[in-house]
Order: sequence, then structure tokens, then C-alpha cells
Amino acid sequence: MAASPAPVVDTPEPDIAELIAGRPHLAMHALDGLTMDGVPLNRIADALGTPTWVYSAASIRRRYRSLAAALGEAGLDAHVHYAVKANDRLAVLHLLAGEGAGADVVSEGELRRARAAGVPADRIVFSGVGKTERELRLALAENIAQINVESAEELDMLSTLARGMGLVARVALRINPDVDAATHAKISTGRARDKFGIPYTDAVPLYRRAASLPGIQPIGLAVHIGSQILSLAPYRAAYGRMADLVRALRASGEQVAVVDCGGGLGIPYRNEPAPPAAALAGAIRGALHNMDVRVVVEPGRWLVGPAGVLLASVVLVKQTPGSRFVVLDAAMNDLVRPAMYDAWHGIVPVAAVDAAAAVSPADVVGPVCESGDTFARDRMLPPLAANARVAILDAGAYGSVMSSAYNARPVAAEAMVAGENWSVIRDRPLHSDLWQGEHVPHWPA
Repeated sequence: MAASPAPVVDTPEPDIAELIAGRPHLAMHALDGLTMDGVPLNRIADALGTPTWVYSAASIRRRYRSLAAALGEAGLDAHVHYAVKANDRLAVLHLLAGEGAGADVVSEGELRRARAAGVPADRIVFSGVGKTERELRLALAENIAQINVESAEELDMLSTLARGMGLVARVALRINPDVDAATHAKISTGRARDKFGIPYTDAVPLYRRAASLPGIQPIGLAVHIGSQILSLAPYRAAYGRMADLVRALRASGEQVAVVDCGGGLGIPYRNEPAPPAAALAGAIRGALHNMDVRVVVEPGRWLVGPAGVLLASVVLVKQTPGSRFVVLDAAMNDLVRPAMYDAWHGIVPVAAVDAAAAVSPADVVGPVCESGDTFARDRMLPPLAANARVAILDAGAYGSVMSSAYNARPVAAEAMVAGENWSVIRDRPLHSDLWQGEHVPHWPA
């Protein structure tokens, strides 16, 4: 079956003032230019150069607290496990751990990062379709809260490992509910043709089999249908199917204590309508409120995406017949989402005088030798001279973590704003760091 195309977004593109107004941690100051929680972004760019990622600690905290409150107000016994893949900086993980968040990890590296940042092992869930024996051994040794098993083959492998280590693995079966999340095809994960999860019709017999395997303690079910979901209908369908499975399993004598509802709640990149945290909590409550289960949610993008910007400087403006190309020092190696997903990100001048100028269409591109190194086409922007700065918005999720050193470009520095202060949370590597660990073999001629 052919992959679904990216969903069509018919929301008009917001202008610069609308983009800033829709993000409470950002403001345009007449003298200081664009600020984040009152800290001028030019001050950070002056100190660190560009491209540089900047995150608002207050925004992350505010969003976490609003989600936790919404789940509580819905009467759910719910636990928030941050999806580390969205942004795995230690400062981000440490901040969320301090708020009480657990972690949803998908690799050994993410598990180790979460532990290094202070996330307790009993608040870590390990997801992913291809966990290795090494990774499963680590998860068992750490005695994490839950391993989300994605196949009968993985279940058998985990049973063998746990039995050999004299341990018991707490598992939830990740179910593929065959629900289309109506998001981009490359980030849909709950359709029957996707690689993720156990077929819905196999769930009950496999759960019963899990209960008989040595080293395995089935504790519940998990589901995750995709990312950047802007409609509640797919959630309602998926959670309804999970509730049906809970009833079927309990009717056959099995115990089900946990339903892991995954993540994927979208954010309004274009200021388009997007469900609030309370709406997600309502969808979960509608399906599971009378099931007497502990609910797990795994938000990533929703918590950190709006909190981050990528600061970049204009290298030059190239004029061709009928086109204006604003060439930035940031590139697809820094923020790959537009090249990979045709993703839309707001772009705002950092200087107040630029933000107030008349606008005209421009293509915003990077310096990498790929036509796909394009952040925006026909974007309405003011005249921008060389060295002018812009902020690419809503870049706190799937930005830095997906960046690379393509074209031998060191990855960007990163900073976090907290109150009136800001701090570097990751240094910009030197060019010489790019070839550390490489070796030139000296074979005989």
C-alpha cells in the first residue's frame, strides 16, 4: 500500500507579529530586539555566535505542569514520561526530572543519559522496535519500570535474557491498533503496515503467553500511533481499542495494571488550532476512566518543541530574476526537519527594526550543497542585510538531536534561559573535534 502523503495544512501563514504573540516566552523589545523570557537573544548570539540553539526553561516547566494538572483534573492515575528522543540534552532531562517526570527511552544511550540526568530507574520506560540484547540486559540490570515489547520475537529474547540473569522483566505489549493518526506518513506509527507494535488480533493470545514465560511479568498494554497529531479522533479510536483489549484480557483471567497511551500530541507551528493538554486528558479519560489502570503518557515535542529557537545569521542575500534567497549560516545539518518532512517553522527577525519593516517573498536557505537545504520558500520577510539575525521558531524538539556534522560543519552551540539568566548547556565543538578518534592506516605502499 502506498504511503500516505503529508497532511494538507490550509492555515494561513501567520505574520511576524502573530508568531511572536502566539509564544508567551518570546517578545519583541524596541531596543533589545527579540527576547526570550526577557533575555535578549542578541546577547546570547553575541557571546556564542551562530547558529545556536536556545531553550526556555520556564516554557518547559509551564508546559509540563499544565499537562500534569490536566491529567490530574481528569481524575486519572497518570504518570508523565518524557520522550527523550525529542531533545536529549542533559540540562533538559535534569529540568524535567526535577519536575517529577519519568523518561521514555529508545536506546542504551538514551537510558544512560536519563540516568545521568537524575531520572530514577523506576520511572523509565524502554520503547522501540529493535532493542538489542545488550540494551535489554542493561534495562534488566537497571530494573527499570517497564519494557514495551513490540513483537513475539522480542518477548522470547527478553524471556531468555531475564531467566539467564535471574531477573523478572516487567513488560507492556505495544499494540498496533491499525489507526491512522492523519499526520505525516514518515511519523505515523499505528497503522497495520507500519513496523511498530504487535498486531491487534494477536494481542490477547500473546499476552496470555507472556504470562506463562519465565522471567516475564506482563503488567499492561502500550500504544503509540504517531507524532504531530492535531486531531483527537485518532486518539479516541486507539484508546477505545486499548480499553476493549483490557476488558478482553481481564475476562480471560489476566491482570492488566497499566495502559501506556504514548505521546504524539502536536504543536501549532503555524498558529493552527491544536488540542490543549486538557483535550488529550479528556480523550484518555473517555476511554479508560473506569478501567482502574495506571496511565502512562509519553510527550516529547509537546513539552519542548515550542520552548526552543535556532538562532542564525544572514551570510548574504542573493538576488536572481524573480527570486530572493536569504542564505543563513544555519543549514539542514542543524535543523533537518524542513528537508526531511517539508516541515514548516516560523522565522522571525531578531532586530526590532527588521521585524517592523515591509515584507516581501524570500526563500530562506542554508549553505549546504543540497537543494533540500531550504528552510522556507516564498516566506514573507523584511529586507535582511548580511549579518542580520533570525530566530527559527518551535525548534526545541527534533532539532539538535537530529543534527549532524555534514559538510564538516560543527554542530551548533546550545544555551538555556532561566529567569534573567542564561547558560551554555553544550559547547560548540572545534573543527578539530570532528576528526578526533579517526585513524589513517599506514599500510606498506
